[in-house]
Amino acid sequence: MSPRTRARVLVGLAAAASAALVVGVTVLQAEDGGSSEPAAPQAERRPPPLELGLLVRDDEEARALRDAEELLDEGEREQARARFSELAAESPDSVEAAVGEAIAAWPDGTLERLEALVAENPDSAVARLHLGFALFATGDPEAAEEQWREAERREPDTPAALRAEDLLHPQFAPGHPPFVAPFEVPPGLEGLTPAEQLAELERRARSGGVEANLAYGMALQRVGRPVSVREAFAAAAAVDPQSLPARVAAALGRFDKDDPSATFSRLGPLAREDENGVVRYHLGLALSWMAQVEEAIRQLRLARDADPDGFYGREAERLLARLEGVNT
Repeated sequence: MSPRTRARVLVGLAAAASAALVVGVTVLQAEDGGSSEPAAPQAERRPPPLELGLLVRDDEEARALRDAEELLDEGEREQARARFSELAAESPDSVEAAVGEAIAAWPDGTLERLEALVAENPDSAVARLHLGFALFATGDPEAAEEQWREAERREPDTPAALRAEDLLHPQFAPGHPPFVAPFEVPPGLEGLTPAEQLAELERRARSGGVEANLAYGMALQRVGRPVSVREAFAAAAAVDPQSLPARVAAALGRFDKDDPSATFSRLGPLAREDENGVVRYHLGLALSWMAQVEEAIRQLRLARDADPDGFYGREAERLLARLEGVNT
């Protein structure tokens, strides 16, 4: 799916859509066998990728940037380069336009342009992410990793930081294991842009209960805002400390590839209270994210057996069907 297409997807919350995404990344990770090679350009002179992460913005500049990014995705490098140059001239302060221009120009001055851009915008995760891509592509993985760590540290609540975390931990599936709930898409979001949808869900979360906060956190998951996800899920648990789904979501919101124990140390004890599979399902999900397939299968079987006709039992069965296939 191209960045432009991703940006137009409804900030949906249907569990089936989340589960389908999870199946894809879980199976891919299992098939890869936990390879230590990052999903990044190899250390030969291939063009670095462009990942601007414009998942929510819907202003004129963002639309133009997505159009130019799609040109690059389709292999129209010269057209993309010309378009990014125009956008950079129109908006000299646009980091995304400058990044696009530098990547589209590969290898002509790409590294130097990105180094200058990071020097001018040291807190920009998207600039540091792409400087890392360029460094990796020129055969300097250590310098690339340094930039990706800085992207995570300086602007953690962004898709670029989330992508940098992926690159630093290639043995894990991309992104974070999502909280999955039997919610339909909340009413009243039809016809709104993704940014308007998020704003409306945030408004509802401020005055709503557990489900409103979970819905907001799930939407934030879809657009790559890990810090905000953690805060939304923590708020859901604060609204009702006895809500098991909210406590599970709060545990998942703390997922960190540098220290996954922040999640697992909370999910494990919650399993004693699990009657409908919500804990076991998400425990299996998180384990599969780390390519611990055998234990993930065990937990998902427990989730299925706890409530075979319920939502989490059925979702566990769906994941099991794929995981068991790749583990044989």
